[in-house]
Amino acid sequence: MTSSMMFNLTTVAYFAAMILFIVYIASRSNAVALIATILCWLGFATNTGAIALRWMESSAMGYGHAPLSNLYESIVFFAWSILLVYLMFDLKYKQRAIGAFIIPIAFLGMIWAQLGLSDSIEPLVPALQSNWLTYHVITCFIGYAAFAVAFGVSIMYLIKVGKEEKNSNAPIGGILGMFPSAKILDDINYKAIMVGFPMLTLGIVTGAAWANYAWGTYWSWDPKETWSLIVWFIYAAFLHARFTRGWVGRRAAWLSIFGFAATVFCYLGVNLVLSGLHSYGGS
Repeated sequence: MTSSMMFNLTTVAYFAAMILFIVYIASRSNAVALIATILCWLGFATNTGAIALRWMESSAMGYGHAPLSNLYESIVFFAWSILLVYLMFDLKYKQRAIGAFIIPIAFLGMIWAQLGLSDSIEPLVPALQSNWLTYHVITCFIGYAAFAVAFGVSIMYLIKVGKEEKNSNAPIGGILGMFPSAKILDDINYKAIMVGFPMLTLGIVTGAAWANYAWGTYWSWDPKETWSLIVWFIYAAFLHARFTRGWVGRRAAWLSIFGFAATVFCYLGVNLVLSGLHSYGGS
């Protein structure tokens, strides 16, 4: 069994879980939701094993670095991080319907990695030969994953309240009746960002330390650094507005969606479109 085969199995598990969560919303079957959740845990375990096996494969080739050094490896780790954060919230809230809006993000990442990117293991360029790489990537991507969860529940929130406003005198039934309450969705949005924001902060701090190690300066206004700071300010504004002005509900949901769009551009757009010190991430 190779890591590539295990990543393929992970992709299948995430796809099956995604479909079953959608079926759960349509069928209201708790058994379907349970099977989907079990598949999430199995996929997460397989994803974990695949990352560990890829690390061992790298060591056997004489490289020995953590599998976090290129776009393929970062995407499969991003998918792993999304499942980590999602399953944490699932254990607390047990609102299985949100899986239909979050697991697809992990699945799309995995299917792109498996079908559109090279999975070859390459030696690290000199700038990446530091333990700061591991610290930086792990903290950043757990932050990104928390923002992905906040994004998914924000989409659900806007759909839910939009329907409620159109039918203010009637209870919500059908598929939307399976959505968590607007209050729970807003709470998950806030708490996911409360997880993601300090992790992104640590990611920026460790990235600065890594930049000083690799290039002799903590900050150089590289496009990636600049966009990381933009994302940080967006979520800082979210928390500031929440604490000081009581921003909840629709405004918080839209800001969360806008923040995740900026996060995706910071992660993929900068690496693939803009040139800079992080351009190797697209290779």
